[in-house]
Amino acid sequence: MSEPVAPVDRRLLRRQMLADDVYEAIKTMLMDHVIRPGARISIDGLAREFQVSSTPVREALARLESEGLAVKEPLKGYRATPLLSLEEFDDLYRFRLLLEPWAARRAAELISPEGVERLRAELATAVEPTSIDYAGYKSLTVHDNRFHSLIASLSGSEQVRSAFERTHCHLHIFRLHYDRDIGPEVLTEHRVLVEAISSGDPAAAESAMTRHIENSMTLRLRRLYE
Repeated sequence: MSEPVAPVDRRLLRRQMLADDVYEAIKTMLMDHVIRPGARISIDGLAREFQVSSTPVREALARLESEGLAVKEPLKGYRATPLLSLEEFDDLYRFRLLLEPWAARRAAELISPEGVERLRAELATAVEPTSIDYAGYKSLTVHDNRFHSLIASLSGSEQVRSAFERTHCHLHIFRLHYDRDIGPEVLTEHRVLVEAISSGDPAAAESAMTRHIENSMTLRLRRLYE
């Protein structure tokens, strides 16, 4: 006989759905600068706006703090994190240039049929943005994070994957509010990366990742600081 299926705790499920909805709503406000970078975040104000208790708001802010989008100050509550300074931006991209081209090269060296399938499946999920706000760009942001995390994972190094994910760079980059008409450009570069890694060409994979990151840094983002 099959094992009995445990009953679903509907109250717990509703609570989780509510917490997720509040998290996504506040995240959108931070990404679209409805809550300005550096501004204080009112837990009571958000609870009133969403017509919920303060509990899901606090849970959402704790998650956002772990992603680097909010910071908790002792005795003061939460604030939205400032946008990356030029120094922080340059440090982030120097780190990525040290980490990710190596990961792409190593992924190409180790690539398997299963790895190729995972890369192509992730690429198939990518869709071009539908608008210039976070709602329109959310799918691309999520894909971008998964795509780069997958390549780091395919390098065989858990330390590299973990180091990349701790940067939460996809959120900080998209939060800069740069010219967001770059969906087709980014996806074209992702396709080149998939082909290089899938064909088992380490040099091409390393070169493609270096070019991808440098394009993001110099052509699409750094001019914001000029």
